[in-house]
Amino acid sequence: MDKYNLVIIGAGPAGLVAARAAAALGAKVALIERNLIGGDCLNVGCVPSKAIIRTSRLYADMRDAENFGAQVPISVDVDFPAAMERMRRLRSRISRTDSARRLSAEGVDMYFGSACFAGPNAVAVDKTVLHFRKALIATGARPKTPAIPGLAETGYLTNENVFDLTERPRRMLVIGGGPLGCELAQAFCRLGVQVIIAQDDPMFLPKEERDAAQILSDALARDGVEIHLNAKVVAVRMEGGKKVADLVGDGNEFSIFVDEILTGIGRAPNVGGMNLAAAGVRYDLETGILVNDFLQTTNARIYAAGDVCLMHKFTHTADASARIAVQNALFLGRKRLSALTIPWCTYTDPEIAHVGLYVREAWEKAIPVKTFTILMHDVDRAVTDGEEEGFVKIHVREGTDRILGATVVASHAGEMINGLSLAIGSGIGLRALARVIHSYPTQAQAIKMAADAYNRTRLTPTLKSLAKRWLAW
Repeated sequence: MDKYNLVIIGAGPAGLVAARAAAALGAKVALIERNLIGGDCLNVGCVPSKAIIRTSRLYADMRDAENFGAQVPISVDVDFPAAMERMRRLRSRISRTDSARRLSAEGVDMYFGSACFAGPNAVAVDKTVLHFRKALIATGARPKTPAIPGLAETGYLTNENVFDLTERPRRMLVIGGGPLGCELAQAFCRLGVQVIIAQDDPMFLPKEERDAAQILSDALARDGVEIHLNAKVVAVRMEGGKKVADLVGDGNEFSIFVDEILTGIGRAPNVGGMNLAAAGVRYDLETGILVNDFLQTTNARIYAAGDVCLMHKFTHTADASARIAVQNALFLGRKRLSALTIPWCTYTDPEIAHVGLYVREAWEKAIPVKTFTILMHDVDRAVTDGEEEGFVKIHVREGTDRILGATVVASHAGEMINGLSLAIGSGIGLRALARVIHSYPTQAQAIKMAADAYNRTRLTPTLKSLAKRWLAW
């Protein structure tokens, strides 16, 4: 092509969505990828992790069979290689949707290699120079490496290579109590690994509701994870063929012998190696590429989407931001990132999902809040499922039914949060939710119960008195 309407760097979730959307609208599109199509989500993130989480939950249910009126199998032997092989098989199956052949058939020109800007309107892929009217940077992010003496020399796992395991390690240390650390700590523990998790904060998931984090902590301990909160790994070394991690926690120093060390302390944006200075694109090594609310960089021709520029590094956020970027770049759109309602979920058991404001955020903004809480042990379907742990919390602006935020802790929180995300994004209040008929019995009935609780607060003493007089006639 003499000039592409859109050149996209990175074939992860954001890049794929943008390429398909632009090509479907008739744009000449080039998509550049230096590694594997699908990015982290498909290859080393959402897809493989959820596959092994599902298998691990099956083993947990077998061990807990007595609580469901069944007999615990005489022997629950974990076939770790089979679980990992299933994960890789499913990953391969899902990858067909985004194959180079299929993308090419949809009108996307694929280039494999490292992209480097050759000016404000050109990108070089190896020795090929692509000129563009607009460009989109969607290079994603990579795991952060903790600065622990001896860690690099000893060797460690991240989400980029942990799914390459074929044999079960006997003991594993997980560094970090965020979503990745907690999900994989629980999953590997249920798959028969002796897991130790070290978190340098006093609680897991430090950004979530405290009672949600406590439920997760209890669940991990019940599964057999050895927990060290307020504990920091200060050094790693080899000793007798084993990896040894030295920890400091609450004034105590101790060492742990393990076979593998998995780190999950966050993600850093992929901004290196692209010669962004030549394109006039400003960036920060910690926060990524600088964009405005329209996802435009400091070069008006170039946009960014996904983990390389966003605080919320989720696949669905990458998807949504890519759609905004395409519309704004190609059709003079004025869609704003700040207008998005972004839910998220940590896929432990139980799951922890959230959307909108937390109470502390509302207080910081001087917004009066009233919270309606339904405990899952009061929800019939949760009781029959044996999944009573958790709650639904819905926060509204005091004196109104406007939903500001919600947290769901339940076995299917990731599914349940979607309805609340729809309500917030569409301006649907709790009063309207109370009128929605939910199928019975479902765990999502908890949302309806919270809405009914709001309606009961509208029945003031005056209204009660008037109703009583009316009924007395």
